[in-house]
Amino acid sequence: MNHLNIPALKNASGTIRLPGSKSISNRMLLLAALARGETEIRDLLDSDDTRVMLDALRKVGVGVTALGRNAFHVVGCGGNFPIKDADLFMGNAGTAIRPLTAALALSGGDYRLSGVSRMHERPIGDLVDGLRQLGAVIDYTGNEGFPPLQLRPATITVPPVIRVRGDVSSQFLTALLMSLPLTKKAAVIEMTTELISKPYIEITLNLMARFGVSVERTDWARFTIAAGQSYRSPGVMYVEGDASSASYFLAAGAIGGGPVRVEGVGRASIQGDVRFADALEKLGARITWGDNWIEAQAPVAGKLRAFDLDLNLIPDAAMTLAIAALFADGRCVLRNIASWRVKETDRIAAMATELRKLGATVEEGADSIAVYLPSARCVPSGTIQPNAAIDTYDDHRMAMCFSLAALGGVPVTINDPTCVAKTFPDYFDAFAEITAPVIAIDGPSASGKGTVAERVATALGYHYLDSGSLYRLTALAAIRAGVALDDEAGVAPLAATLPAVFEGGRILLGGDDVTDAIRTEQISAGSSKVAALPAVRAALLDRQHAYRRFPGLVADGRDMGSVVFPAAVAKIFLTASAQARAERRYKQLIAKGMPANIHALLQDLQERDARDAQRSVAPLQQCEDAQLVETTHLGIEEAVAAVMEIVNERRRVDIRIDV
Repeated sequence: MNHLNIPALKNASGTIRLPGSKSISNRMLLLAALARGETEIRDLLDSDDTRVMLDALRKVGVGVTALGRNAFHVVGCGGNFPIKDADLFMGNAGTAIRPLTAALALSGGDYRLSGVSRMHERPIGDLVDGLRQLGAVIDYTGNEGFPPLQLRPATITVPPVIRVRGDVSSQFLTALLMSLPLTKKAAVIEMTTELISKPYIEITLNLMARFGVSVERTDWARFTIAAGQSYRSPGVMYVEGDASSASYFLAAGAIGGGPVRVEGVGRASIQGDVRFADALEKLGARITWGDNWIEAQAPVAGKLRAFDLDLNLIPDAAMTLAIAALFADGRCVLRNIASWRVKETDRIAAMATELRKLGATVEEGADSIAVYLPSARCVPSGTIQPNAAIDTYDDHRMAMCFSLAALGGVPVTINDPTCVAKTFPDYFDAFAEITAPVIAIDGPSASGKGTVAERVATALGYHYLDSGSLYRLTALAAIRAGVALDDEAGVAPLAATLPAVFEGGRILLGGDDVTDAIRTEQISAGSSKVAALPAVRAALLDRQHAYRRFPGLVADGRDMGSVVFPAAVAKIFLTASAQARAERRYKQLIAKGMPANIHALLQDLQERDARDAQRSVAPLQQCEDAQLVETTHLGIEEAVAAVMEIVNERRRVDIRIDV
């Protein structure tokens, strides 16, 4: 089994751009397929679940074409799927199999739908019962009430009222609502039980309206669709960021200090899971809202408050609160979460089992769970058990939730971390961008910071970033791609995806060793040109953040501690006299057989120092919280030792703070 070792973490801060919402993505794809006209969907989630839906739509004859990164063109079929006989594998995607089953059952074809073994354990009987009330012919080819399913052509008649349960999954109601307009008849759905996860129905109704079909709702118990309505393409649609995924990063901000900002959801979101931020606020977290972003910081007191909450409206995001309970000051209770039992795994049982590995006391109920640490008042002083190996049950949300436990200052192992591909393939990279420890080493040109930083990274077992080479690499990439260096729109995308790797004293670009190639006069001049482009600077700022990975990063440059990584756990300003730096540069060039003039080098360094100190954006200067290392009279080994002493002292301070 593959696994990921997450080191002991102390802090979380930064900004995360969320992937598209799974719930919105799959609903939007199906509605675009059922509509008349052509729809362009942008910011679609790229994950296992959306790939399942895309593949299924293609197999039933829907025209789906990729337009580029996370964008698709869908040619609607007006509810009449061209291919009437198909075998469809639906993986473990509930948001795909349930609404697609309903649409196919009303379209007059022979279809067979199956999935992974866990999908064959997830109930679908209430949806099938609802469809059978319309005359749909659906057979179970395995266990009664569960996939796999066989759908056959049938005569569809809409009864006066369709009755369906709503206490197992809201996806059954979503599937019926989305498919009934295909009949062109008036339809009424009545709930026979309390409807759970109402915010997900709000998403369904909102998207149906955007495609031209309105639904009258009466107290969440009765839904009426007027006759004669049909889906029409709205043209271009954008998928919101995933609000459920936002919960992990917002919780990280509340636990690890923050601020952590998530972009892609906010006040204007149509997803109910944004209300997770309200739940965090009840725990004492400081929450700030924008139309398209939410930001979280730890409580002023530092520790989250214990809670007792009804979480029926946010069942997916609620899982994150079970981990947040480890950082609260008492017993925490999560109520009305029975739907956890029929998700990708029995999440109540799985959560209880894995929380106990972390030292928590857990009380498991039929539709609730209570969590607390025996010594909650000491969090995060080591009460969470270190080195726990967390099993994830092929459930993406289990893997993502338990990553937060490392913020208790303990290492955690996540087994089968690749299960996050279901909804968030890059989750652990994104989590590392706000939590992995960073050592920032700044200083003037030729101060030796690159050599020192690389050796410190090796000593710590951390990744290394030579930020000063990124502009040179961008210039080289542009020249190789035939893009003019003053073409801001052309150069910025190259900078945003720069395939640069720093290892063993070498700099690789797309796998090619370009260590010497980026030191030519042409590239030096080119780097100055691209550095003057605002879009390129912004792209490289994001690119630098992407180098922050587990177990940690040592980054050198001229604004690492002030701009790029202001929350670095240790900041060092490495410097030396201009004369000493000129002599070092002179010796390096001569050793490489290159011509050099000590006086010209000295003048060049002095002029560069002046420019760097006077630039309007991020002028070169020692941060107030950075420690100075003067290397004029130090050799490389001595400079490395001086920096390592600062880093190790910072670690000792962290330990004393926790105790």
